Amino acid sequence: MIYPWGDSRRFNSYAGYFRRRFGGRVQKLSVDAGFTCPNRDGTLGRGGCTFCINGAFTPSYCSPSKSITQQIDEGIEFHRNRYRTAQRYLVYFQSYSNTYAPLERLQELYGEALRHPDVAGLVIGTRPDCIDERTLDYLARVARDRYVVVEYGIESTFDTTLRAVNRGHDFAAARRAVRMTAERGLSVGGHFILGLPGETDAMLLEQTARINALPLTTVKFHQLQVFRGTAMAAEYDTHPERFRFWTLDEYLDLFVEILRRLRPDLVVERFASEAPPRYHYGRNWGLVRNEQLLSMLERRLEERDVWQGEIFTTFVEDKENNPQ
Repeated sequence: MIYPWGDSRRFNSYAGYFRRRFGGRVQKLSVDAGFTCPNRDGTLGRGGCTFCINGAFTPSYCSPSKSITQQIDEGIEFHRNRYRTAQRYLVYFQSYSNTYAPLERLQELYGEALRHPDVAGLVIGTRPDCIDERTLDYLARVARDRYVVVEYGIESTFDTTLRAVNRGHDFAAARRAVRMTAERGLSVGGHFILGLPGETDAMLLEQTARINALPLTTVKFHQLQVFRGTAMAAEYDTHPERFRFWTLDEYLDLFVEILRRLRPDLVVERFASEAPPRYHYGRNWGLVRNEQLLSMLERRLEERDVWQGEIFTTFVEDKENNPQ
């Protein structure tokens, strides 16, 4: 069976999306450009979100002490042995809020990345409250002949959750940022953490409808992981009853139900994540690699004979029922 996204996989995969767009494999390379965050530097708050520790997801070659070009070169070498078929690369400005600087500084950093001969485009990770029209206008000009995606950390569509994790913005800010970006013809990504304290499976299934209503191109999901040294780890010590950690089987079953409801054209970049064991605090799945998780998801979809968007319905926004 060929599904609406054009291949036989049961979900709209990131790998398939790039094969259709670029004709082959494209690899993301993370860089650390030395950005901070308004939730850390005192503009909004100090300490950041309760779950945040960037080191858990930052490759070893990334360091703001190195130039963007040096990080790209080292990243290509780092990935060459594992992903030998990659011919072009996307530079992923990953650490903290990568639009949180004057436009002139952003142009300098992004321009250096784009001048590298092996770079096909940019992935820019940021917060919904760290974007403005001038920056988006500039990125729209870049996107006329290069691939550009702005990826927003949305994390949850529930304002009660966003307040509890000290996020510093509400879901309305995410809606505005995503719409402003999409209106300029830019690709837009959204990142969501599944299972933040206080959220139930029913809430996460309900949340899928609000995600569907956003003009997103790609989505990333991952399970809640509590990391050492974070405010959330301290919260877990004090109030463990607020936390629920799925078994791997339970999480796969939940995510299958999310996929069945997810808009078919949304590209699923990731549905779970791994981090070095030294960061883990509380319960986790052990040493299960992303490739293994992906194979398990695909087997579960086949066993149940279900697919992304199977029971998708259009969501009509109702202001009276917006999340609080």
